[in-house]
Amino acid sequence: MSQDFLRIAVQKSGRLSEDSLSLFKECGIKFDSKAGKLKTTASNFPAEFLFLRDDDIPGYVEDGVADIGIVGENVQVETGRKVDIAKKLGFSKCRLSIAIPRGDSYQGVKDLHGKSIATSYPVILGNFLKENEIEAEIHEISGSVEIAPSIGLTHAVCDIVSSGSTLLANGLSEVEVIFRSEAVMIANTSLSEEKKAILSKLLFRIQAVQTAKNNKYVVLNAPNEKLDAITALLPGMKAPTIVPLGTEGWSAVHSVLSEEDFWDKIDALRLAGAEGILVVPIEKMIY
Repeated sequence: MSQDFLRIAVQKSGRLSEDSLSLFKECGIKFDSKAGKLKTTASNFPAEFLFLRDDDIPGYVEDGVADIGIVGENVQVETGRKVDIAKKLGFSKCRLSIAIPRGDSYQGVKDLHGKSIATSYPVILGNFLKENEIEAEIHEISGSVEIAPSIGLTHAVCDIVSSGSTLLANGLSEVEVIFRSEAVMIANTSLSEEKKAILSKLLFRIQAVQTAKNNKYVVLNAPNEKLDAITALLPGMKAPTIVPLGTEGWSAVHSVLSEEDFWDKIDALRLAGAEGILVVPIEKMIY
């Protein structure tokens, strides 16, 4: 069997898995992702998918069993495996935070001195404590971290936080964010030139999909005497496209707006005289 394909490790279940598989499918890659499968091959792209535990993925990529993988940045840093970061993906964002029982006093990081902290991330927590010159006991546990203070095991916890609802339900208050994480694509440091070429094609597709998500296609009508003011607000990919309308003195303007300042731009366009503004999602965006 030809080895000119990319072996991709993906978390076998959970939100990160869902987001990762969705991204690959948006890139036009077809494969079977039914629950329970441990391996599958893409039908229209030189890739094979391995479905693994997230903690195992950095090791598989470092050892070359998988060429690339998608993990949380927190997992990649905690494991300390020697891999390359091929791309930060921008989804599955969370934070690693220290939390204490609600009602306990907290004036700052120095209050952690001499305390015990339960966590599943001893490396990241240890680095944070060392950087802040704090001596605290790290109690490593693999799950149910939030219960540790209520059963008298530790004074505080350090765990992954998304919404904060789990901390709240366990009587804890988030007091210190020590690490911010998102999904990252990691790669083996010794990929062959053939595999690097396939990875480059994959990253090109991912960039096109992600750029499209962050932009909207806009079409509007504008009186010709106000075109300069309106087009000044619309850079587009290079410049707005202007097409004369059947009504004399009017033109249609086509452009692209960033999601970040979308509503501010729309307000400014209306004030500048734009009418009949049509906004359309973009499926792919290629520069």
